[in-house]
Amino acid sequence: MEIFKAQHIEKKYGEFKALSDVSLSVPQGSIYGLLGPNGAGKTTLIRIINQIFAPDSGELFFQGRKMVPDDVLNIGYLPEERGLYKKMKVGEQAIYLARLRGLSKADALKRLKYWFEKFEMQTWWDKKVEDLSKGMAQKVQFVVTVLHNPSLLIFDEPFSGFDPINATLLRDEILALRDNGSTIIFSTHNMSSVEELCDHITLINKSSCILEGEVDEIKKRFKSDIYEVGFSGDFNKVKDVLNSKFDVLEHKIVKDLNYVRVKMLHQHQDNELLSLILAHVHVTSFTEVYPSMNEIFINMVESSNQNQL
Repeated sequence: MEIFKAQHIEKKYGEFKALSDVSLSVPQGSIYGLLGPNGAGKTTLIRIINQIFAPDSGELFFQGRKMVPDDVLNIGYLPEERGLYKKMKVGEQAIYLARLRGLSKADALKRLKYWFEKFEMQTWWDKKVEDLSKGMAQKVQFVVTVLHNPSLLIFDEPFSGFDPINATLLRDEILALRDNGSTIIFSTHNMSSVEELCDHITLINKSSCILEGEVDEIKKRFKSDIYEVGFSGDFNKVKDVLNSKFDVLEHKIVKDLNYVRVKMLHQHQDNELLSLILAHVHVTSFTEVYPSMNEIFINMVESSNQNQL
């Protein structure tokens, strides 16, 4: 079941088309990657989901019905450009934002105590936002985004400005939120985060969707018959055999083990490759190599740009 669905969304600013026939379906309880280069239309779509903007045409559905204005109360949005009031104290501001989301002051204080202790932020309560580092301010905004337990969370570049330790902390919290029933739309340029976190993705380029699906299925779809074989023994014993039947892409030695990457040619089968190597050396690993999401992203965007010339 999907928690959110957009169908045939169109949006123009004057003569500029920001979104062109964009559709996506976000499964409940998933982390959904919304990807694309700068200016692709991601932020416009996120603002439409949050009902900051209205689409020129198309329909939005939330929890199985047409979306209504009050549905924003069940959405948490962490924008890329943070929006805390710099002159306000952290605690005062957190309570204010929680009240805007419908929480009572008592409930807000209880939930804030939990999160401030979890993120070791207790001493920040009376600090002004302008006195916090960028990473500290982002922690505060993350907390106020999730405080009202929304069923749909939208994170736009949530790791921007975090050091590796705090990025790992935030990543773990995002996974915990999903495991506890939240659905997350995750917009980022960091493809390693997509590989690590996302179940599904939509890739937008120049206002249009150019790729959509489950991450694992997409990687299998773009595989190119490349295998990595690890083995102990003399590489020279298999070098000529491999070169005669396969395209040898890479050879390296790691801790006295050989690793060779080859590309299948002329309809060879993986069991043929394995049999040829086993006849000469001891194989320790045999893995099909799938392209990274970064490679897929670059190839799809470049191909889309060429097609639009």
